[in-house]
Amino acid sequence: MTIKTNEIDQYILTFPNEVQKLLAQLRTAISKAAPEAEEVISYRMPAFKFHGILVYFAGHKNHIGFYPTSTGTAAFKEELSEYKGAKGSVQFPLDKPLPLGLITKIVKFRVKENLQKLERK
Repeated sequence: MTIKTNEIDQYILTFPNEVQKLLAQLRTAISKAAPEAEEVISYRMPAFKFHGILVYFAGHKNHIGFYPTSTGTAAFKEELSEYKGAKGSVQFPLDKPLPLGLITKIVKFRVKENLQKLERK
């Protein structure tokens, strides 16, 4: 029996074990928040797509990057204020637990946002 390995699995395996665990947790949280979303690699990063890109994520040397677009970061600006970031991006430090509840809320927000865009078309 041949097992096809997902590209995101391959991406995650390129990182040290501790980072792999965080990336897997993030992936699971996104997947649960947007079960209909498709996993893709875009701009060399794992991403979830549902009527357009919902979020990207990536491993880095000192943090996990989470990219919920500029509207995703703006809508949760106060809750994200303790993290480094820029317009459309957040940096979660490797030495702290991921804020999975907040990530879930952001992903659900992005699902709703993409559905609203779809309805307007």
